[in-house]
Amino acid sequence: MAELETKVVEAAQEEAPVSENAENKQERPARGKKFERRPRKDRKEEKGDGLDKKMVTVNRISKTVKGGRKMRFNAVVVVGDRNGRIGVGMGKAAEVTLAIEKATSDAKHHLVNIALDGTTIPHEIVGRFETTKILMMPSKEGTGVIAGGAVRDVVEMAGIKDITAKSFGSNNPVNCVKATFDGLKKLRSAEQIAAIRGKSVDEIR
Repeated sequence: MAELETKVVEAAQEEAPVSENAENKQERPARGKKFERRPRKDRKEEKGDGLDKKMVTVNRISKTVKGGRKMRFNAVVVVGDRNGRIGVGMGKAAEVTLAIEKATSDAKHHLVNIALDGTTIPHEIVGRFETTKILMMPSKEGTGVIAGGAVRDVVEMAGIKDITAKSFGSNNPVNCVKATFDGLKKLRSAEQIAAIRGKSVDEIR
C-alpha cells in the first residue's frame, strides 16, 4: 500500500500545472546579468525651440495695501533666434525666478519676424515708446553694434551684427527695449516695399 500511495503522489505532481511565478522564475537570468530594458513608446524627446533668452533688467516694485507694502519683482526678458526672430516680454511675481519665467513665456508669445539685410537693417528707422525715441541706422559690414544698454541686448538677439543706434529722451531700460522693438517691427525689406508700390526692386533702389 505504501508503494502504491507513493506512485499516486508522484503522478499527481507530474500532472500538476506549473504556476506563472515558477515560469517567471525560470525565465529570469542568473545573478550578475543585467536585464535588457525595452524602450518606452510613450516617452517623447523634448526638443529645444532654438531660442536664446537674455534678461535685460529686474526691478523691485511695491504696492501699498491695507496691511502695508507688498513687495514684488518686475523682469524684462528678450528672446530670439539671432536670425530675424525676436520677442520681448515682461513678468511680475513675488520671486525673481518666477518673474523671469513669466517674462520669458510672455516674450515667446509675442515673437515677430523682422526684415534684415545681411548683417544689418535694410533702412533707417525710428522706434518710439512714451518719451523714449530710438534712432537706428544701417552700417557697413564689420562696423559692429554701436549701441548701449538695453538697445544692444535687443538687436543682438535679433541677429543684427552691424548697426548704429542713438537714444533720445528717457533712458529707462524698459522704455528703450520697447522702443527698439517697435522700430524693428516697422522694418520692411526692398521686396516688401516694391510689392506695396507695385514696382520692381531695381526701380525703388
